[in-house]
Amino acid sequence: MDKLFAKFANATAKATGSPIAFLLCVLVVVVWAVSGPIFKFSETWQLVINTGTTIITFLMVFLIQNTQNRDGAALQTKLDELILFSDAEDDFMGIETLTDRELAVLHDRCAGAANKSQRLLERTKGERESRAAKTAPASQPAGKKTPSIKASAKAPARPARSRARSGRGAVKGA
Repeated sequence: MDKLFAKFANATAKATGSPIAFLLCVLVVVVWAVSGPIFKFSETWQLVINTGTTIITFLMVFLIQNTQNRDGAALQTKLDELILFSDAEDDFMGIETLTDRELAVLHDRCAGAANKSQRLLERTKGERESRAAKTAPASQPAGKKTPSIKASAKAPARPARSRARSGRGAVKGA
């Protein structure tokens, strides 16, 4: 039953979110508006559009909620997988179930770590600039050139990064 409803909800969400569905709805409203003089703008004429839109809205709320619940769960599962196979702290696994207060504490902790990293980066940049200024050659007399590094002296190639940790990207049979 769940799979059948999920398929129905996905198909309905895809269909009703299409430009054709929007144009059909606009057409229905235009036909309804044009038919007003024919029905002398009666209460029944007004009731038709009110009832129709109310029923459609009521049903669509449940379909959209179901689709968003599944999308959210799939996204959380993907994020949990990334956290699980990375160097990130496991404290972030399943945080979607935390209270607002617990999330605020975790957010503050992350903001503090980000500020600390930013300060460290700024300090490192300052130190590099300071070292570069100290080691920069003094102004040289005209006609003398700074010796250049030979083009043949290249940095050694970096080894390819292994993906064996998560088992992804490994060559089969290797």
